[in-house]
Amino acid sequence: MAQTFHCPYCRGILNVEGKIVFSVKTKNGVRGLIFLSPELGNYQTITNPFFKVKEGELHHYLCPICHSNLAALEINQNLVKVILTDENKKVSEILFSGIAGEHCTYKLREEELEIFGDDADNYQNFFGEGPKF
Repeated sequence: MAQTFHCPYCRGILNVEGKIVFSVKTKNGVRGLIFLSPELGNYQTITNPFFKVKEGELHHYLCPICHSNLAALEINQNLVKVILTDENKKVSEILFSGIAGEHCTYKLREEELEIFGDDADNYQNFFGEGPKF
């Protein structure tokens, strides 16, 4: 069994053809689909050419199955939360930035935190890591 990404609300599987699919809404209310790499730390995206993702803008990620807002509001409104089940059936929370061009991903499993991306320091403080201001 390969790793699978799930909605934390409906537990629907978000993997499609080697990508993770989300419904996305821009701050102007424009909706589209975005495909992300399942490789943590790989920030390549695929969208329809008519759906423009503006760098530096917060996008609202929604489950394409149940349409729940995937914002990790309990941590920070800029972070998106999904569930990862790996090949060994171990479950982790995955959080990544919903701001286009902000490269940060966090993998949380029990007391373990793995970080990915050049901008990971932006939110590390929310996990009890990094500098305290």
